[in-house]
Amino acid sequence: MTSQSGDMLVWLTIFGAAGVTYSLRIGGLLLAERLPKTGRFKRFMEALPGTILLSLIVPAALAAGPIGWLATLCTALCSLKTGNVFLSMMVGILIVAAGRWYGF
Repeated sequence: MTSQSGDMLVWLTIFGAAGVTYSLRIGGLLLAERLPKTGRFKRFMEALPGTILLSLIVPAALAAGPIGWLATLCTALCSLKTGNVFLSMMVGILIVAAGRWYGF
């Protein structure tokens, strides 16, 4: 494979991925108009962001061990208490950094 054909393949891959991504976004917007906006489905859609967030956080916290659990707990408590997402993230980062610094 020549360098030029390799470059072309890279560009085709990038444009193909962009096309698929935006097609999914447009499809979601078009589909959203047809979905019910009341009842069980509405409650499901309202709960979805929290469940996605948990599915990302819990495995990472479990893999990090006790210091990760502590950081996750403190981050959640700080977020509930202050409502400040940036401050909460900084609390979690500092706890993990301190734990790693001290060898936990």
